[in-house]
Amino acid sequence: MSQAPRIHGGPDALGAPRYDFSTNSNACGPCPQALAAVQAADATRYPDASYTALRAALADFYAVAPWRIVLAGSASEFIFRISAWARRQGARTVSLPTHAYGDYAHAAQAWGLQVVADGDLADLAWACEPSSPLGQAHSPMLTRVRGTVVLDSAYAPLRLSGQPTLGDSQRQQLWQLFSPNKALGLTGVRAAFAIAPLGAEAAVQQMEALAPSWVLGAHGVAMLTAWTQPDTQAWLQASLVTLAAWKQRQTTLLHAAGWTLQTSDTPFFCARPPAGVDAAALCATLRAQGIKLRDATSFGLSGWVRLGVLPPAAVAALVQQLLHGD
Repeated sequence: MSQAPRIHGGPDALGAPRYDFSTNSNACGPCPQALAAVQAADATRYPDASYTALRAALADFYAVAPWRIVLAGSASEFIFRISAWARRQGARTVSLPTHAYGDYAHAAQAWGLQVVADGDLADLAWACEPSSPLGQAHSPMLTRVRGTVVLDSAYAPLRLSGQPTLGDSQRQQLWQLFSPNKALGLTGVRAAFAIAPLGAEAAVQQMEALAPSWVLGAHGVAMLTAWTQPDTQAWLQASLVTLAAWKQRQTTLLHAAGWTLQTSDTPFFCARPPAGVDAAALCATLRAQGIKLRDATSFGLSGWVRLGVLPPAAVAALVQQLLHGD
């Protein structure tokens, strides 16, 4: 079976777009505190191979035991590693959100897991809340799921509205995946971690055995350490206020331009151009003008695009192109 092409937002063969609506990175970033930590990282030495201090900081921040922290080179690296682990444990099937990040399916295909519609019966079940591309809820009915459940929480720190579907006690029963680089506006720094379920000591040991040595470099360690600091979290909370105001302005202008918007709880959302406008062709036209949207076809949403929330100047440039094309 041929591998489906990997499609992502952000820079492409044309370089970095001037106005990049195609990613879900925090447009208020980069977080100054985290950026300073990354720039000050000592890249002349290996990190502690056991990441003792980082594990302790993350465990303290999330109020869990240090053994539950599983570090990963990125969220994508963890997705592939836990898919491999599940396959080795005898998993045969996987369930995905209806509209979802492509690496869940890529990892399933790489490890021979059959995608099934019924998440209750899947050996590995993926959930994402808030989800991408929709920015909406997608969590399983845990009382019915029989297999391993992974909740991708990459966008939980960027929630602008709504409430989590699952309570804390429910989240302790599943794997929780975090990749703070999005919330910090530092997506070029690859580092992530997961919190393992209670009672999953053996699974954690097996997952660690599947990881390479030094799964994180010095810059990833610096970013994740900064994530746990009060000043970083204070910056993040302030940025959410700004993002909410920017989102209100952006959605109002797109509505006025005749676009149809889906609701979301995040600083990104899906939108459909006015009738008669081909979304894919529009994306190509705008890209040539230095404006990049994310065609949502690869998410199973043909005719829609996903837009991140950007500052007013970027939105003004987008609307100018949409209305006048010059």
